[in-house]
Amino acid sequence: MDSGLSDKVVWITGAAGGIGRELARAFATEGARLVLSAHRSFATLEEQAARADWGARALLVRADVTRPQELERACALARERYGRIDACVANAGAWPSEDVPLSRMDPERLRRTVEVNLLGAAFTARAFLAGLEASGPRADGQGAAFVAIGSTAGHFGERDHADYALAKAGLRGLVATLKNEIARIDPRGRANLIEPGWTATELVRPALQDDALLRRVTSTMSLRQLGRARDVAAAALFLCSPLLAAHVSGQTLGVSGGMEGRRLWAEGELDAAAIRARLAD
Repeated sequence: MDSGLSDKVVWITGAAGGIGRELARAFATEGARLVLSAHRSFATLEEQAARADWGARALLVRADVTRPQELERACALARERYGRIDACVANAGAWPSEDVPLSRMDPERLRRTVEVNLLGAAFTARAFLAGLEASGPRADGQGAAFVAIGSTAGHFGERDHADYALAKAGLRGLVATLKNEIARIDPRGRANLIEPGWTATELVRPALQDDALLRRVTSTMSLRQLGRARDVAAAALFLCSPLLAAHVSGQTLGVSGGMEGRRLWAEGELDAAAIRARLAD
């Protein structure tokens, strides 16, 4: 099926992480031209690109999403090389691993988490939309796309991680607004949100060796399985496609195995080994 992404220019932030790397691979497979940015993990991104068959075709840019001027520079470099940016996936984010209730949370942690996850996405969108204003819509009528990567924490909340839940919940309001603003710039431009649930990236795989944790985090999922980075990437491909998702905007797509805010499975109905086996597919 033709996604219409061949030769489109796609900017992905947070491109060095597990989901970011899979996003790059997936869009490259569709023939897209890549603009990949990272900040603290930029050296890792360079190493990954050097090993990938698409690495020579990607523009790598060091950019901190909390610094608007660095994002503006990334867009300027992309437009200098490619002439425009057709789609942007605001993937950069950070999840503080320590469990801390809000009443005892360091204000600096709260501020930093919101700055990276919410303001970082807003600053990314700001730079992307300014670039789209400068280049104008595509002559072929295939609209631009903005996709933010959120979290089920923004929908259901997450105990002892109020900072993260707050930041990710804010993305819903951001995307609901941008669907109107992007269409004013590009009549066929679209903005959407993906909310992954527990996704087995390198960051969380060590914790998933704990059978009790694995059973707990899947107990509210109808599919009783964890997501993989490629599940999130597939959703992003769909939403960025000017052909497959041409009439989809302002929507939130959950990639979370049917997660609910209540327990669906009793302890004996969850097989940790079977859950873990899917990740090897």
